[in-house]
Amino acid sequence: MFKSIPVVASFFCALSLHAQPAPKIEKNPPPINTKDMDTSVKPQDDFFMYADGGWIKRTEIPPEYSRWGSFNELIEKNNDALHEIAEKAANTHVDPKLAPETQKVGDYYASGMDEKTIEAMRTKPLAEEFKSIEAIKDRNDLLKEIAHLHAIGVPALFDFDAGQDAKDSTRDIAQAVQGGLGLPDRDYYTKTDEASKKLRDQYVDHVTKMLTLLGEPPATAADHAKKILALESKLAEASRTRVQLRDPQKNYNKMTQADLQKLTPDWKWSDYFKDINLIEPGDINVQQPEFFKATDDVFKSTPLDNWKAYLRWHLINATASELSKDFVNENFNFNDATLHGTKQIKPRWKRVVISTDDAIGEALGKLYVAYDFPPEAKARALELVNNLKEALADRIKTLEWMDEPTKQEALKKLAAFTVKIGYPDKWLDYSLLKIDRGPYVLNAIRAEHFQVDRDVKKIGKPVDRTDWGMSPPTVNAYYNPNMNEIVFPAGILQPPFFYANADDAVNYGGIGAVIGHEMTHGFDDEGRQFDAVGNLRDWWSPQSAAEFKKRSQAIVQQYNEYEPLPGLHVNGELTQGENIADLGGIKLAYAALQKALDKNPQAREQKIDGLTPEQRFFLSFATIWKSKQRDEDLKLRLNTDPHSPARYRVDGPLSNLSEFAKAFNIPDNSPMVRPPDKRVNIW
Repeated sequence: MFKSIPVVASFFCALSLHAQPAPKIEKNPPPINTKDMDTSVKPQDDFFMYADGGWIKRTEIPPEYSRWGSFNELIEKNNDALHEIAEKAANTHVDPKLAPETQKVGDYYASGMDEKTIEAMRTKPLAEEFKSIEAIKDRNDLLKEIAHLHAIGVPALFDFDAGQDAKDSTRDIAQAVQGGLGLPDRDYYTKTDEASKKLRDQYVDHVTKMLTLLGEPPATAADHAKKILALESKLAEASRTRVQLRDPQKNYNKMTQADLQKLTPDWKWSDYFKDINLIEPGDINVQQPEFFKATDDVFKSTPLDNWKAYLRWHLINATASELSKDFVNENFNFNDATLHGTKQIKPRWKRVVISTDDAIGEALGKLYVAYDFPPEAKARALELVNNLKEALADRIKTLEWMDEPTKQEALKKLAAFTVKIGYPDKWLDYSLLKIDRGPYVLNAIRAEHFQVDRDVKKIGKPVDRTDWGMSPPTVNAYYNPNMNEIVFPAGILQPPFFYANADDAVNYGGIGAVIGHEMTHGFDDEGRQFDAVGNLRDWWSPQSAAEFKKRSQAIVQQYNEYEPLPGLHVNGELTQGENIADLGGIKLAYAALQKALDKNPQAREQKIDGLTPEQRFFLSFATIWKSKQRDEDLKLRLNTDPHSPARYRVDGPLSNLSEFAKAFNIPDNSPMVRPPDKRVNIW
């Protein structure tokens, strides 16, 4: 059961247990590090390589990563801080009532580091779960078990959660969503090319090995794995594509419990709701009704033994990383090595730190911000946000393609933006969550159950607008259209995105572009469909909507042309929202920088390392996207990630900006200057 809030702005989407260290990260490098540049490449030919080529040439992707870049370098720095925090918590004896965060973080981390107990117990902590699956005798039992697995955070058949009513953002309602797959995307089941067939064979082999580790005879496990693939293939065929899922109007299908029961007559929903402790479901947004209609037949026609194998698989798949080495290694072999090309598993401490953040992120985050988040960073970030809001307001007022009534609605929405920086004003209360130094996997399951139960209790209640969708240490940011909010966790408010003492050009090119990106998400192809209070409502005039669609289609066509690997192109439809936000973000950040320079004429004339403020701005922007990526990871992300590869997040938007061409004296007809008739200009 996964949280399905409409967040459309996150920047991203190993065999040996002793990983090699990551490349040595230079301490306190200059914001514009000339060693990272490759001046043998002309900026007019490929700005990404001009700005980052030196770094790319000398950098090897660490074996424990499928890609490596600025984000990963900062994540590594944060992981080191979180490691120190977790170790200290684990070795500090505290009264849980006086220091609940320290107790929970310390005990969770200690249980994950207790290899001896984990190896000795293997799957014993899950014995009752497997016994419950084996006891299924009919379809009612089957749905009851699916409900139980959902309640402990194990995805099976479909996803069910709380989420804001898209057309009444003041309240949370139940959300039923397509799901139930073991591969990353429905297309991996439906494509008929040789690579997809090979991957399905590898998946069957992986499931076979995992079921064998559970104790099934190899031949039985192999038979079950094939049946699991067949079952999941039926779910995939009924599922929408990732591009189709980007339409919020089509994902809004509110119905009563009686309507849902008619849609799936073989599922006893009253029992399901009772089993997840949902007393009054009220209205339910069935996001993909055709999926549920089709899977009703799958539910009743698939033999129970096949369902049992499927549920055993999804339980072990969801918990493998908290089990003994044999499960951990096989999980890595497929999900990291095969799918992403990762060469080596992360060391245990790092995996446990990441798990702690996933499980009790606000408890760990509260300790993190006390350890490593200066108050001045929050104040400076808020100042930058206000400057970017002013730049976007100016831009909206002067848009030639948007009529006045639509401009007024857009300005109203911009003025209503909620800004969250650093960490929550109200921390999550974990007092009802039991975390101890017992089995690691049970701590993880209890943490999942705590979150699921918390979400279920939101259904039918007013929305809590203090909630955060990311933990404070996260190196990322997001925009949530239902909340009409932009959120910047403490983790990203550090170099190379934000420097406390750098010149304005560097900070506007780094964190300024990030802020502008998230703001633009409020007006991209999805975000623009939500109004100032976060309701799904068409506030556009037909003429302005047509003009927007014409311009957004141009950006789709631009990115469709990019070919990162031979025969594999960027999907311009899938990445449309992020590409619009990348272009809007850099334009807004540049406009805000110009306002800042107008107030400080001396800074406008000042060169640093021979670079003008404008040049440093664009180099700072390119620096945050420096990245290397394994081919396997790139192939997967081209199919599943709404973000374009790093090179095109630099060269794509900049090739549309005359300001960029002017800054580097780039002549027309250069690769980095799109022809005027193809240049995209939206926000």
